[in-house]
Amino acid sequence: MRQEAFSGSPAGEDGRRSMDIRAALKEAMARLRAAQVLSHTLAAELLLIHTLGQDRTWLYTHPETLLEPAVAEKYFALVARRTAGEPTQYLTGKQEFWGLEFEVTPAVLIPRPETEHVVEVALERLGPRGIKIRLDTGAPSPHLRVADIGTGSGCLAVALACELPHADVFATDISATALEVARRNATRHHVSDRVHCIQTNMLDALVSPGEATHHETRLFDLIVSNPPYVALDDAATLPREVLEHEPHAALFAGRAGFEMYDRFIEQAGLLLRERGILVVELGYNSADHVLKIVRYGRSWANISITNDLAGIPRVLAAERG
Repeated sequence: MRQEAFSGSPAGEDGRRSMDIRAALKEAMARLRAAQVLSHTLAAELLLIHTLGQDRTWLYTHPETLLEPAVAEKYFALVARRTAGEPTQYLTGKQEFWGLEFEVTPAVLIPRPETEHVVEVALERLGPRGIKIRLDTGAPSPHLRVADIGTGSGCLAVALACELPHADVFATDISATALEVARRNATRHHVSDRVHCIQTNMLDALVSPGEATHHETRLFDLIVSNPPYVALDDAATLPREVLEHEPHAALFAGRAGFEMYDRFIEQAGLLLRERGILVVELGYNSADHVLKIVRYGRSWANISITNDLAGIPRVLAAERG
């Protein structure tokens, strides 16, 4: 006879009865909801999927499966950490981006769905250059050089390397620990031979004043970035999961949140070849500021702003004249 599910605390060694999957999920959801965790149902599911090493389909087709006491203890320890504010992605160690699974750790920013617009816009702007074989002649397209600035987990660099098999991608970050994560993600998705990680602040290691514009091999066809853009003055408005757990160096750009764009766009202008494409994610209320930089700086053409699904200006793209 199946043991009766216990819907209170997780099973232990004190004689309490075991919990089945249905009861464990119900209890976890209740605890997360009481802690006002957003998407508490999804968090409960993902943590149990992670604990069991199963998928969602298995979870819901085996609701009466009993959890071993050690498994239940492990699960509810994760639930407790989530109720205390740790992001689900750091607890499971992964996050999906562009249909790919990425390792994430507290050393890197958690990839957001909005950042996928950077990949979309980059591929759209490259047009035929982004296709490995030219459709008109059947000949191979010219090799591409791409840079991802502030790569973090490597989500943009790896996604673009997967989409552009004829490209070398140079992924920069000031954090050596973040670059270790990016390298592992490049290996996971079999593009480590074309994703080159460089520890530097923005493009500093790639820019050599007086030389960058004279050495064609140093120039890029595409530069993308999801830079830090949260204003320090807005720190108190961030969810605690973000403020207390995600790396501040990847979040904050200064008091106004605009400070990174001026220098980054100037450096990109030095390193993009003619008709090279710049694609950068925009922070809240930063669109006007960034537009001014590209309109009144060196010769940028075909400037556009792309909104995200919420109608917020999310990505600026421009072409090097």
